[in-house]
Amino acid sequence: MQKNSPPHPGWTLKAQPLYRKTPVSLSSAHLFSSETSSTAALHGVFCPTMSLRNKRISSSSSVRSSGKMGGYGYSSLSGISLGASSPSFSTSSAYLGPTIASVSVNKSLLAPLNLEIDPNIQMVRTKEKEQIKSLNNRFATFIDKVRFLEQQNKMLETKFELLQGQTPGRSNVEPMFEAYMANLRRQMDVVNNDRTKLDGELRNMQGLVEDFKHKYEDEINKRNNLENDFVILKKDVDSAYLVKADLEDKVGALTDEINFLRTIYDEELRELQASIKDTSVIVQMDNSRNLNMDHIVAEVKAQYEEIAAKSREEAESWYKSKFDQMSSQAIQYNDELRNTKGEIADINRMISRLQSEIEVIKSQRANLENQIAEAEDRGEMTVKEAKGRMKDLEDALQRAKQDMARQLREYQELMNVKLALDIEIATYRKLLEGEEDRIGQQPIVNIQAIPNYSSKGVNGFQQNSSPSPKILIKTTETRNNTRFSTH
Repeated sequence: MQKNSPPHPGWTLKAQPLYRKTPVSLSSAHLFSSETSSTAALHGVFCPTMSLRNKRISSSSSVRSSGKMGGYGYSSLSGISLGASSPSFSTSSAYLGPTIASVSVNKSLLAPLNLEIDPNIQMVRTKEKEQIKSLNNRFATFIDKVRFLEQQNKMLETKFELLQGQTPGRSNVEPMFEAYMANLRRQMDVVNNDRTKLDGELRNMQGLVEDFKHKYEDEINKRNNLENDFVILKKDVDSAYLVKADLEDKVGALTDEINFLRTIYDEELRELQASIKDTSVIVQMDNSRNLNMDHIVAEVKAQYEEIAAKSREEAESWYKSKFDQMSSQAIQYNDELRNTKGEIADINRMISRLQSEIEVIKSQRANLENQIAEAEDRGEMTVKEAKGRMKDLEDALQRAKQDMARQLREYQELMNVKLALDIEIATYRKLLEGEEDRIGQQPIVNIQAIPNYSSKGVNGFQQNSSPSPKILIKTTETRNNTRFSTH
């Protein structure tokens, strides 16, 4: 608390501790204001009463705005009690009960102090009275509010006791949610089992597809190898066919040559016979002697026939050997061609069989791919449905949690309101109990006169050189366990 200038040069305001916490009674202050003012006027001291809340503010502000009283500045001290320990008088408005306490006056203090009267006293008193009236009205409204809050508190306590006494019924929403959750869990388990089964089937199908793919690749490789072998064999067959055609051409040429040589031989033989016949005729005509020409002709003929037979045998044997050789080669080539044709037919049958197997494998692969796609689609749809159901379940749980949280917040707000009402009721009950306990308490005000030799007054006015009394006022006030001191 700041130290204010004393109302009188010879007065000092000090605070002394008060051993009892006393709340303020506005009604008692109002009752005391009319009587203490006349008593304090005897000593030239103005003691208007104010509320405890505005006491220190008005005391600090009135020191600066107070008038001159006998050349000295007096502060408007709100609620300051003047008295003496022996003799003493009590004029405190802060601690006075509904009755007026007895006043003891020190006769030595009744001497006039040459104090002037402040012209603003009446206006200040009027303001203080109006302020006291407004504070009394506010206090009455506070009392009404306390009663109303007590009634509400009792009503809430009754409701709370009734609610506490009631047995909480089990809600039907939670079993429904639990049943719905259990159903969704079962559906989710079924979906997971189906998904596991479909995953196993998918893995099996993928394994089959891989196996068929490997088989298909192996068959393709075999087909390529067989096609290469077929090309090679075809080249060999073509070359063998060309060799056969050449050999057939050679056989035909040799046959033609044999026929030609046979024709030439027959022609030469006829010519030779014709020439031999002509010669014999000529000999018969020219030779008149009897020669045995038949024998000579027979010998020559036998020789030529022997030569022709040898030549024919040699030619026939050579042609026969050549023909046999060509026949054996043709037979060999025919066998090889037949074998090649058989191999080609086998290869063609194998190719057709492999092509049919490839077509079957392709169809199986297409069917497996379609089944895999359908299984994936079904799995995705099932997973989406399960996720949607889980999301719905989570939303329902979230809504239930929000409802529970909202109900809990409402309950907490009700409890907070009840607690605030309890605290406010307890506060007002303490105030009322303090008012009841404060009745009959005697305030203590000590006034001591101390001589002070001062030659100069306030505002430059010269005072008498005679010693003037110095008044020491000690006041202690307590509000909410706080001590206020004024010097």
